[in-house]
Amino acid sequence: MNSRPLGDTGISVSEIGLGAWQLANPDWGIHDRAAALRIIDRSLDAGCTFFDTAPAYAAHGRGLSEELLGQALKHVRQKVVICTKFGRSPEGSTNFDTSAIRPSLEGSLRRLQTDYVDILLLHSPPRELMDGRCSSQYAELEKLKTEGKLRVYGVSLDWRVDAETVVETTRSKALEVLYNVFHQEPGGAFPAAKERGVGLIAKVPLDSGWLSGRYRRDAEFTDVRRRWSPEVLARRTALVERLAALLPPGTSMTHAALQYILAQPQVSTVIPGAKSVEQALDNFAAANARLAPETVDAIRALWQRELKDDPLPW
Repeated sequence: MNSRPLGDTGISVSEIGLGAWQLANPDWGIHDRAAALRIIDRSLDAGCTFFDTAPAYAAHGRGLSEELLGQALKHVRQKVVICTKFGRSPEGSTNFDTSAIRPSLEGSLRRLQTDYVDILLLHSPPRELMDGRCSSQYAELEKLKTEGKLRVYGVSLDWRVDAETVVETTRSKALEVLYNVFHQEPGGAFPAAKERGVGLIAKVPLDSGWLSGRYRRDAEFTDVRRRWSPEVLARRTALVERLAALLPPGTSMTHAALQYILAQPQVSTVIPGAKSVEQALDNFAAANARLAPETVDAIRALWQRELKDDPLPW
């Protein structure tokens, strides 16, 4: 798989990484640890070098996603890039206090079986904590970086204004941004991030499965996606159908959705999740091709026409 630079950090990452939220996570209706380990192993075989996790990607308060990655990656630790987060605990509580950063990171390091993480992100913090002019968290992150416990820090966020605030007011070098065909609003901050040498990680690239093309308005969910109303399901269905009409014959919607993100030159890596080995390998295969410029333009126009001024709830 091709690699891209993570901003100007000197770190290279595979174009498509593995989002580890679903690994053996009951919130997604998944419980099989052995299957999760197989997904990680086969991801390595496919050339994946970027793995995204968090303490809150848990099972019964255990931080199981980090544990599984620690078990599977310890033999290749120097060859992979691990991103984890701070602010949301394995037990489900939220604590962004500056004094809690070090204990949280130490817990992650134990579970990951490593003495450093490549990237540590504030995990969708309140908006006021994204302003480095009035938030002490970033000074603590700098201290941990100096100590060698992390290489790069930043924020996981959803909106352009937040990305611009972090880029302009902190020394963050990584942003994990909600960005996909249906949610392109943060793309307005990409040039500023590029100018400051900030690496961009695209999260939720398949809109929690909708951009795989598998779901329609009669879909029923028993996992975290049950939050969507019938009206939201109907709107997503209509948008999926309009997107499908824009794709060249033989192009899967999953591949098109990932390739659209990779068509944005400022993006460093894309992190779809996977419930199975087959799903993970199909995600990685998207990196083997590129969308034609006219298809990229048509997808951009779909968002501008249908979603720019009336975004979908996630």
